[in-house]
Amino acid sequence: MMKPVKKAVFPVAGLGTRFLPATKVMPKEMLPVVDKPLIQYAVEEAYRAGITEMIFVTSANKRMLEDHFDKSPELERELEAKGKTALLEIARSVAPSDMTIVAVRQSQPLGLGHAVLCAKQVVGDEPFAVILPDDLIDAEVGVTEQLIRMREKNGGGSVIAVQEVPREDTNKYGIVSLDKDVIVGMVEKPNPSEAPSNCAVVGRYVLESSVFDALENTERGAGGEIQLTDAIAFGLNQKQTYACRYVGLRFDCGSKVGLVNATVHYAKKQGILA
Repeated sequence: MMKPVKKAVFPVAGLGTRFLPATKVMPKEMLPVVDKPLIQYAVEEAYRAGITEMIFVTSANKRMLEDHFDKSPELERELEAKGKTALLEIARSVAPSDMTIVAVRQSQPLGLGHAVLCAKQVVGDEPFAVILPDDLIDAEVGVTEQLIRMREKNGGGSVIAVQEVPREDTNKYGIVSLDKDVIVGMVEKPNPSEAPSNCAVVGRYVLESSVFDALENTERGAGGEIQLTDAIAFGLNQKQTYACRYVGLRFDCGSKVGLVNATVHYAKKQGILA
């Protein structure tokens, strides 16, 4: 019987140096897009997909992420006393009662693959999602849910979100080779002249737990880091892995331009900007 996806891993240990000085103390995942931090958009996407256990892979000075999803009795009492019921509901809705937050530490900055491996003991032998909060994607059906639906349609296996990018940008992404929707090859940040395609991996994955075995046997790759794409590529012959050409509008909020564009987009969507 195919196990449902009930856990999501959020690699949030990075220092966010591109956004200094704003991120000197505040985690970059707490940077707001209008009135919500990036991490909340990511967690809400997971929750709408039926995921209830959120696993943060953190580092020092990231406690604010956990605190954001904790209850705030003093704030709630203040809002209740002043009759601000709408704001009170917003504060309480950040973390639904059936949602849990677990934090594990990534002791060394050894890359995305290493960050995912740090969650192994919490994930166990269950399938799980990996969501990168920097990739903010506005979609009628959340991208994580799109991946889960594809997994269910195919009776299991891993599913990775992909999009076409300009060939000159292939050295910024993991690039896949495809046979229809099945991934037959992956390479991390290839030079444009060597890229097998221009179909790039973006920050959404639904993975089988067997990826942990591959991660434990993956040598350091591009940038001297343990690359998640290398581990997935290692297991392509053992487990069917699918590419999902998701429907949605993506903003790279790991860049200042992407964060600004996302803020303008969501402000217009909420009617704050014309």
